[in-house]
Amino acid sequence: MYDKDDPRSSLATATAPRPDSGDAIAPAQYFDLQEIASADSRTAVVRAQNVVLVHTAARTGDDLDNGTLDGELAIVVTGASPVFTVYTDDGATRVDRPGLVVVAPGASRIDVHGDGPLVRLVEAGEPAWRDRAANADAYADDHPRVALLRRWPEPSGAPTVRFYPLADVPDDPARFGRIFRTRSFMVNFLPENDGPRDPRKLSPHAHDDFEQLSLAVQGEYVHHIRTPWRPDSTTWREDEHVRLGSPSVAIIPPPTVHTSAASDPGVNQLIDIFSPPRVDFSERPGWVLNADDYPMP
Repeated sequence: MYDKDDPRSSLATATAPRPDSGDAIAPAQYFDLQEIASADSRTAVVRAQNVVLVHTAARTGDDLDNGTLDGELAIVVTGASPVFTVYTDDGATRVDRPGLVVVAPGASRIDVHGDGPLVRLVEAGEPAWRDRAANADAYADDHPRVALLRRWPEPSGAPTVRFYPLADVPDDPARFGRIFRTRSFMVNFLPENDGPRDPRKLSPHAHDDFEQLSLAVQGEYVHHIRTPWRPDSTTWREDEHVRLGSPSVAIIPPPTVHTSAASDPGVNQLIDIFSPPRVDFSERPGWVLNADDYPMP
């Protein structure tokens, strides 16, 4: 499934998948986030089974209310994101460079000091967000192949706002991207790639029981999705080769075979999001960069 030089080739999950459950396989979902954004807030909301992704084309002076959350809030900050300040009952945290911000449960808001994209992640069960997703109907019932979220252990120390700057962690070809986790999410900042991906070096693979959200923040990608054939041929689907620019998100269900290929001649970048955090990535020494703050179960 993986090239021998791909760090994922050593994962236990790269071996043969477990026996198939026989449940119906959900279709993949694809969203151009600019197309579905509301005109007044410039915000697009989509969800997977366990996580809601909120993409805002923020502008100077925006005051983004996150609501009062039962779980943590994660904010994905890219090179194009504006400077902003997170306000909680405990004070203010200014963020001025790319990375991941994790806000402890409770009330919070974001004061924006420039123009650019901000991506927020909240648990899908949060009342303030769960029904706002453009694809809420797709999850009127839980998808039986996707494991339900059970929060991982509490982070070390007192509840607070934590910021993990990407600049503190250089790229390392022996590690798969730059991975951070919270109690409910795992976010992998994949490297920026110049130009299209080599079509002879793709990495088709499948996941047993979790969805993958592939968020394109730069460039353009072709998402290749193959649904395995079950005995009932009336459920078979044609292979999909869906081209999306940025910002966009593809929601990839288990156990579809999938790989994504950068296709823009300029800079391309994906950020992969999982909920709950991936055990296989977490078991690899040094892969999860904030593991000291967020222990495994």
